[in-house]
Amino acid sequence: MQIRLDGNVFVKILDQTHDQFADLFRRRYGKGTHYSTPLYHHVMKIGKTALDGLAPFDRFPELAGQLESDLMQPPGRLVKQVSDGGVVKFVTRLADDLDIESVVIPMFRRHSLCVSSQVGCRMGCRFCRTGKMGLLRNLTAEEIVWQVFAARHRLGFNVRNVVFMGMGEPLDNLDNTIQAIRVLTDQRGLNIARRYITVSTVGLTTGIDRLARLDGPPVNLAISLNAPDDDIRSRLMPINRSIPMAVLRDTLLGYPLSKKSVFFVAYVLIQGVNDRHEHAGSLARYLAPMKVKLNLIPYNPAPGSGLKPPSAETYERFHDWLVAEKIFVRRRGEKGGRIQAACGQLGGQYR
Repeated sequence: MQIRLDGNVFVKILDQTHDQFADLFRRRYGKGTHYSTPLYHHVMKIGKTALDGLAPFDRFPELAGQLESDLMQPPGRLVKQVSDGGVVKFVTRLADDLDIESVVIPMFRRHSLCVSSQVGCRMGCRFCRTGKMGLLRNLTAEEIVWQVFAARHRLGFNVRNVVFMGMGEPLDNLDNTIQAIRVLTDQRGLNIARRYITVSTVGLTTGIDRLARLDGPPVNLAISLNAPDDDIRSRLMPINRSIPMAVLRDTLLGYPLSKKSVFFVAYVLIQGVNDRHEHAGSLARYLAPMKVKLNLIPYNPAPGSGLKPPSAETYERFHDWLVAEKIFVRRRGEKGGRIQAACGQLGGQYR
């Protein structure tokens, strides 16, 4: 949704915090927060653009009419929705006819939403379908926030947690990711607490440092690690050739975790690549200085990768090796795999 400043320039509500919107509203309409605050609440919290009965606009029908004509269409439209075992994937077609995918994950009484930050990705990780696309473009803050808005107000899901784990590398689109976080956490709008926002990264240390300097409580970090050493990680993830694992760990050790927070570490287990006993030991030694919860994910096949998922026996054996090393490990199944919504599978809708 957008507010028109003049015939050619638009201000996008979905990429504005309350204070930013109030300032723009004052300049465009000459009205203060007595008007802009209820409108912001009406759109962001309730999800409506019709102003019928909204005080104080009911006393100014001409202004209400102007606002309704100025409220434009969102940055995309929902074109597909599929589900599997409670997991829902929805596809948004953007204004330039590109598609992005978002995934709703059920929790107790609430939902998590996995949002995309780019159309495609340039990180080139071998196990990821999105990486096969290359980077088509960054998403705007409006297009990122739209995914949460659509899940809540178009599809009716009670989204509390937002995870930047969809298509793209969030820290490769840092400015828009940070602005989206500011909008999502604005208490007068979508009001998602920072402790319920997680940013996943392959380990872009400059972006991690910038997140660490944000005002207010830190967001959670999830690290896509997937290897016990630099040799294997460089073969799986090209980023490791410029940012090796020791540099990544040093950066993480400087991140301002709260007392109850941990780093979430993703380890995609791939048959014959990173699944041996010595790999578990090396991984445990690497993680030892940090507070971590490790998500052990069986590889979800991507066409043309040449990689294979582990057997059930290998997966359980690797899990047990890590537990014996006193690593907190969470099993991650293949929920959503049948609709290409599992880890590393997004991007099947691009054209």
